[in-house]
This record gives sequence, structure tokens and C-alpha cells, in this order.
Amino acid sequence: MGRSVSYPAGSVVAFRLLDDGEDADVDWAYECLVDEIIDTTKTNFPSFERFEGWRGREDRILLRNAFADCGISTYCGLAAIWLVERDDSRYWEADCTTPRTAMARHWLAQVSGRFIDLFGELRLVGRFSNGEAVFERSRCTRDTVS
Repeated sequence: MGRSVSYPAGSVVAFRLLDDGEDADVDWAYECLVDEIIDTTKTNFPSFERFEGWRGREDRILLRNAFADCGISTYCGLAAIWLVERDDSRYWEADCTTPRTAMARHWLAQVSGRFIDLFGELRLVGRFSNGEAVFERSRCTRDTVS
């Protein structure tokens, strides 16, 4: 199976390119994108707080609230900016006394469209049988590009 950008299962995912040219400094572009994600998410979803963590080896958590993790994953110049229900022991321990899963899924469904509008530049069209992904520029991006 082909390799593609990673993101946690069940995520709401927005895709972006990290660089538009050969001369771009990808590390600098990555740090700028991380700062943009943190600032934009905290402005639009004030319940999020900065968080340093990982989901697995490839998915970096940048922000966390009572229900969800927000993070970034990259591969070959493609960034997946994702929002997903939390999956840590403190979340599941709290869920035992006060069920959170249904509220978390409801909240994610409510904010998913806005999240994609904020961060999505590319839309996943499909995958080939080898796992390679095909993307197109999102409509709002095409309308602004001349």
C-alpha cells in the first residue's frame, strides 16, 4: 500500500500544502502553520488550550479541550490539520463518571464544517488501489486564485 499523510482515525481533516515552490523553507513554513493553527483555533473555538503531545508517532497534538484534540500531521509537503475526539486515559476515566462520548461526537459534528472552512485548501478526492491519495483545490481556494 502507498504512503500518505497520517491522521487519527475518525478525524475531521483539512489538508494544505506546506510549500508552493522549490525554494521554500519547509521547516519555517511548518512552524508558521503551527502558529496559525493555534491562533485561529483558539480564536474560533475558545475552549481549546495549548497542549504538547502525540497520538502515535506521526500525529502531533497542538490543542486540547474537554472533548477533542486538534493537531497536525505532515508527509512530503502535505499537512493534515485534524480535529478528533480525545483518546487519552484522563478522558476515558472522566467518561466513566460522566459520559462524554456522545457530547464529544455531537460537538465535533457541529464544528466540523467551520473547521474545514478555516483550514482546508485541498479536498481529498479519493485514493488509488495502492493507497496513493488524490486531491483537488477546494472551491473557496479556486475562487480566490487567478
